[in-house]
Amino acid sequence: MPTPESLHVAPTGAVATARHYLRDMVYGATDGIITTFAVVAGVAGGALSPKVALIIGAANLVADGLSMAVGNYLSIHSHEGVRRAAGLPEEESQPSRHAAATFLAFAAAGLLPLLPYILPFEPSWRFPSAILLTLAALFGTGLFRAAVTGEDWRVSAFQMLGLGAAVAAVAYYAGLVIASIGGTA
Repeated sequence: MPTPESLHVAPTGAVATARHYLRDMVYGATDGIITTFAVVAGVAGGALSPKVALIIGAANLVADGLSMAVGNYLSIHSHEGVRRAAGLPEEESQPSRHAAATFLAFAAAGLLPLLPYILPFEPSWRFPSAILLTLAALFGTGLFRAAVTGEDWRVSAFQMLGLGAAVAAVAYYAGLVIASIGGTA
C-alpha cells in the first residue's frame, strides 16, 4: 500500500526550530539535570568521596544521555513504522535530529550539577553549589519552555522547579537511607 504524503515540515528559523525540537530539549534537559543531580545527591547523602560524584556523574552524562538519544530515535522510528503500516502519512522524517537534540540538551543541562566537582570549589561548598545550579537549571529550562510556547513564565518555570526539586530531594534522601542501612564502601 503506498504511503500518503509526509506531514513533516522542516523548521526554518530559530523560533520554528526551537518549537519543533522543544519536546526533545525539555525531556533531555530535565532528565540530564535530575539524573546527574541524583548522582551528586546520592554521593553527598551517602557521604562518599567527591571524586565518586565526578566519575559517576561523567559516566551518567555520556551513558544516560546516549541512551535517551537512542531511545528517542527508536521511539520516533517505531512510531513512523506504525504510521506507514497503517497507511498514514509520515509525521517526522528525521528522528536522528530529535535524538541529537535530546542528547545535547541532556549533556548541557546535566553538566551544571557537576560543575562544583569539576571547578576548584571549596569542598564544603560543592554540594550546596550543586543544589543551587540544579535549581537554577530547572528554573531556566522552565523559562525556555515558556519563551518558546508562550505559556505564563511563572507557571512553566515553577512547575519545572517544583517537580525537579521533589525528585532531587528523593535522590538525596535515598542516598542517606542506603548509607545508614549498609554503611559506605
